[in-house]
Amino acid sequence: QAQLVESGGGLVQAGGSLRLSCAASGLPFSIWAMGWFRQPPGKEREIVAAISRSGDITYYADAVKGRFTISRDNAKNTVYLQMNSLKPEDTAVYYCAADRYPWRMVVKTNEGAYDYWGQGTQVTVSS
Repeated sequence: QAQLVESGGGLVQAGGSLRLSCAASGLPFSIWAMGWFRQPPGKEREIVAAISRSGDITYYADAVKGRFTISRDNAKNTVYLQMNSLKPEDTAVYYCAADRYPWRMVVKTNEGAYDYWGQGTQVTVSS
């Protein structure tokens, strides 16, 4: 049974940093693409970043480019999201997700393309 467990969320002041982790089990992590999504209060879930199986291809939403970095450690079955220069508008529940059928040259940004989801971790940025 595939399982994704996020950790690292919390309360931080604007300008601060957090590092989210997503530990995967029960799935062939190294051959699946991974994504981070977030759902701000009262809004729909949106893509934040995605990474290919080997980590050589990444995608970032415009709102986080230059501030967030997605990475993965296939030996540890873990994907990370380093978040710097956090803003109050980054406040959301953050989810990691796994894509079982990744494309070769591009990562997917549509949440419907992701097959497994974690339970989410709350990130709150105070002004």
